[in-house]
Amino acid sequence: MKVSLVFTVLNESRSIKTLLDSIAVQTLQPDEVVVCDGGSSDATVNLLRSETRFPIRVIEERGANISRGRNLAIAAAQGELIACTDAGVRLDARWLERLVDAWMHDDSYHASTHPRIHASAGFFLPDPHTTFEVAMSATVLPQASEIDPQKFLPSSRSVAFTKSAWQQVGGYPEWLDYCEDLIFDLNLCKAFGPFAFAPQAIAHFRPRGSLKSFIKQYYLYARGDGKANLFFKRHLIRYGTYLIALPLLLVGIASSSWFLVLGSWLLLLMGFVAYHKTPYQRLTQLWKNLPLVEKLK
Repeated sequence: MKVSLVFTVLNESRSIKTLLDSIAVQTLQPDEVVVCDGGSSDATVNLLRSETRFPIRVIEERGANISRGRNLAIAAAQGELIACTDAGVRLDARWLERLVDAWMHDDSYHASTHPRIHASAGFFLPDPHTTFEVAMSATVLPQASEIDPQKFLPSSRSVAFTKSAWQQVGGYPEWLDYCEDLIFDLNLCKAFGPFAFAPQAIAHFRPRGSLKSFIKQYYLYARGDGKANLFFKRHLIRYGTYLIALPLLLVGIASSSWFLVLGSWLLLLMGFVAYHKTPYQRLTQLWKNLPLVEKLK
């Protein structure tokens, strides 16, 4: 059973060494690594081509978005199993071993061309270095204990699937620049049912390091949700709270209506508590690993 590890890159010369080093020490080595470069203008491609610790092939297509790059890499891959990750991450040493473990114990995989398991969801953990990155991790990233394996849709920084499953659902949606992995996940679930869950197959990555970069990321992902028609109810509740409570507060102040003022403040407070309860619970865990210098900032 051949396993191909694929990922895409674009101007990752400053971070690619971390990923390559973590691939080199995997307890289960991939049979090949296939990378698609979307048109890097730095030393990324040279660094990839100079890698000698494991077999690696580099495909180049200038302007390819993440979906297109992944599809090109998977199409070129020779493995029956495709493991997918992202540039900018650090893989746990047993990441690949744990990610494909479900197939190792699936007798039907070896007995037929139609295995029970078509996809395996790994997990990802933040690797924060600053106080801001800890705060961002607590705000936007779930803990493994919060996950319902029957509903979990993995990030493509830590996922594996059969090449036939990828073909059957039409690959990654190349019309999307963001949230493409969620659409791919949903298509896999619709065709084959829930992912096998491998919470110990961990990819570590640094969250956004500044408010400006986070706002840009939030905007791009929200726009991606809109283009893909994802999470309509969630966004409706979130923005509906802003659009109802804040105008009510302003109207109450303008009209001297204490009933409206108190009601709108109560609505905002309820939303604040509901929205921040889980992040504060995560923060207590993440704070422990932060260097003392950052804690004192």
